[in-house]
Amino acid sequence: MRPDAEEFLCRLAREFRPRVEQSADGLLQVVRGELPELLGHEDLEALALEEGVSHVSTFLDVLERRLDVTEVEAPEVALEVGRQLARRGVSISDSLRAYRLGHLLLLQQLQEEAARLSDDWELINAATTRLVSTAFEYVDRASEQIVAVYQEERDLLLQRRLILANEAGKRIGTTLDTVRTAEELAEVGTDGFADAVTVDLLCSVLHEDDGRPGRDASGLRRLAERSALDGLPVFAVGADEVFAYPVGSEPARALATGQALLHHMPAAGAPAPQGPRTPPAPVPDVGSLLLLPLRARGTTLGLTQFFRRRSAPPFDEDDLLLAQEIADRAAVFIDNARRYTHERDTALTLQRSLLPQGTVRQSAVEAASRYLPSGAHAGVGGDWYDVIPLSGARVALVVGDVVGHGIHAAATMGRLRTAVRAFADIDLMPDELLTHLDDVVIRLGREEELHDGETSATCLYAVYDPVSRLCSLASAGHPLPAVAQPSSPGGDGPASRAVDFPDVAAGPPLGLGGFPFETAQFELAEGSLLVLFTDGLVARSGRDVDSSLTVLCDVLGRGPDSPEEVCDRLLDALLPSRPSDDVALLVARTRALDHDHVAVLDLPSDPAAVSGARRFTSGKLAEWGLEELSFSTELVVSELVTNAIRYGRSPVQLRLILQDTLTCEVSDASSTAPHMRRARTFDEGGRGLLLVAQLAGRWGARYHREGKVIWAEQSLPSGA
Repeated sequence: MRPDAEEFLCRLAREFRPRVEQSADGLLQVVRGELPELLGHEDLEALALEEGVSHVSTFLDVLERRLDVTEVEAPEVALEVGRQLARRGVSISDSLRAYRLGHLLLLQQLQEEAARLSDDWELINAATTRLVSTAFEYVDRASEQIVAVYQEERDLLLQRRLILANEAGKRIGTTLDTVRTAEELAEVGTDGFADAVTVDLLCSVLHEDDGRPGRDASGLRRLAERSALDGLPVFAVGADEVFAYPVGSEPARALATGQALLHHMPAAGAPAPQGPRTPPAPVPDVGSLLLLPLRARGTTLGLTQFFRRRSAPPFDEDDLLLAQEIADRAAVFIDNARRYTHERDTALTLQRSLLPQGTVRQSAVEAASRYLPSGAHAGVGGDWYDVIPLSGARVALVVGDVVGHGIHAAATMGRLRTAVRAFADIDLMPDELLTHLDDVVIRLGREEELHDGETSATCLYAVYDPVSRLCSLASAGHPLPAVAQPSSPGGDGPASRAVDFPDVAAGPPLGLGGFPFETAQFELAEGSLLVLFTDGLVARSGRDVDSSLTVLCDVLGRGPDSPEEVCDRLLDALLPSRPSDDVALLVARTRALDHDHVAVLDLPSDPAAVSGARRFTSGKLAEWGLEELSFSTELVVSELVTNAIRYGRSPVQLRLILQDTLTCEVSDASSTAPHMRRARTFDEGGRGLLLVAQLAGRWGARYHREGKVIWAEQSLPSGA
């Protein structure tokens, strides 16, 4: 190259330098016209202008100072523009095209300036040759550096997206709670991805019937909203407010079509929801928006929106795909949570409806109970308890546990509770009742085999007699009850009581079949506490059963006498947090029937003893002030004693029990069952039990090891 051409390029650079900013602005205008999508934001356009100035200045330095292009570094602002373009998802080919276009325009401007400075065409041609060669070397050198930072930024962006997707898998769906799952989606979305996130669910999928306005199916409730920036508020929607997005708006369209949308906002801002108390208002400073319908199992559940402010890189198609993946994952967990919540509420409603409603009227014990559903993901279980009044002032105390959780367990519990009440109504011994209940469970299990299910349960059945103060119980694989003796003064300290567990052989769980159950009997002092419970009370994570039983005994040993207070103290001591399994707790304080309210007469096996039984009954009723019942009671006693003497075996005994009813019992050593029949017109007998049934409010028979008891109850006169 001619030496004077080098000097000419130095002169050209000096002469052109005052017009650097004007040149950069012109280059920017041409690039904007050719590639309008490249510079769609004010902050990026300002940065691009600064980049143009830096590139022109650096290239003029190369010409003026005769620098080695291979050692020239691209301006830092050019590298930052490359990073910004990478964050905005602009393809590298578009970036390089704009870069080459700018340098081509700069060469044209320098050639025009060269023609103005000299009319020596040989000099201009020599300088131009050198100028073009240097320009291409500069473009290649700078392009390599810009491509490197662009790719580095894209790799970091991809890495952040992978991390976000991984975090979403870990942090979303940690519970089976609909609201909490929506909050987790909002938290993950604002963790370095979006500036604000909202999550709205349709009222129809929340199983709500009060969906205002007008029960519209498009009514929504805001479950979660989160903003990562104080300067970017989200819509203020009340937790209990039902709202709808304006018809024709982007959110309404996304909900209607079920398609995810990438929306770049105009200057007015994002559309706000409309509700009874929420006027439409734009959200300030929102530049781009992702609208993602929450769809699971073919159903649209709601809508989540991801916002970015105008100064941040706008969402691109890759962001839309990532957000859609996160939203789809969250939608499945939200659907699981709402299905679980609905099923659990249904099972809990069924469970509570099948448990005793209120206190059962009886005089044998003072009882209190508690039922706590589990807080675990498994759902409501099949725990139950019952207090069943029996004949002869006795009471049955029942607690049981069906294996499994959910509606099936609750329904099975209801069937078993009904069966226990039916067996209790015929006054079976505890071991016999459990044997019959075992057969019921086996039959249920055979039915469930057709549906690949299984049925198993445990049960404890206890009968307390306040006259003899005997407690008879049998267990089918169920934890034994705790028995606390009446409290006694403990010197200067609080009253204390002895606590132990009865020595009873626990039989196998229900449903196995072929194994016997045993009834154990023990005497209870008046005021003793009988505590029946399911294993959820004593078996929990972090504490072994023996430790829990020790705590239970300690509470009973020095606790209050009131069953209600005992229930509260036990739950506070053993379940400081929500239980992991269902808990049924039944606490009964025993009463003893005063001997003045019980009259017993042993009778010989002689028909003449009937008149004596009637006189004994009449005298005892007069003593109790129940003369109004003398006629009917004497007839009942006469019929029952006559049947026992005629058809039964000695010994025969009459017992009268006065409590809130008057009970007449006649026992004998025969197990022959009485039968009530309708006598024909000319029959001389067969009307005895029919007469008893008409005079008594309730009557029946119960069997024991030594024979049977026929009993009849009558209501007391008002004011008695």
